[in-house]
Amino acid sequence: MTSFYCSAILFDLDGVLVDSTRSVDRQWRIWAREQGIDEEKVVSVAHGVRTVEVIRRLAPQLDAEAEVHRLEAREAADRDGVSVMPGAVELVRAIPKGRWCVVTSGMRRLARARLQLAEIEVPAVLVTAEDVTAGKPDPAPYLRGAGLLGVPAGECLVIEDAPAGIQSAHAAGMKVIGLTSTFSGQALSEADAVVRQLAEIQVANNDRRRLLVTTR
Repeated sequence: MTSFYCSAILFDLDGVLVDSTRSVDRQWRIWAREQGIDEEKVVSVAHGVRTVEVIRRLAPQLDAEAEVHRLEAREAADRDGVSVMPGAVELVRAIPKGRWCVVTSGMRRLARARLQLAEIEVPAVLVTAEDVTAGKPDPAPYLRGAGLLGVPAGECLVIEDAPAGIQSAHAAGMKVIGLTSTFSGQALSEADAVVRQLAEIQVANNDRRRLLVTTR
């Protein structure tokens, strides 16, 4: 068992609160075929990273902003296989309001659609791709989340499913719990703790300021 004391918990969205891996994979593969790019190359770099950065890297000749809106509109409409992650609702409800947020590499429209589909309350603080100039693995997204919560970065705990997100959180000075929903435990080995499911994470309101988070 591993224990963490923190003042706030910052969640990635896809693969952590919402099981959308099949939809993400499906839509990226469609896009790759349309652009004549190897599908495996695309999906190997797409998860946990801002869509605009993937497109700029793999198809610099395209209008990246236009492609982002087109691709993420498709993802928002694609609900096949998208569902709430087991244990997500219970875990969020265990955290006092104002002490958690979502930090995602997706656009706001897509993030809100995914949260609503999963029947998870959209938090007061929702950091999306539009809110930062550099996405994960840069620390900017998680630093933005901590700033909007009004919590020092060193007092934040992150729950992530992707190596890029773990790197982002660590660069921001935060501890990370890795969830093996998308990548293997070995791929998430840089995390401070690794769990197979959200039910292995317990949150207790230790006092008015700090939360006690344990994994098993």
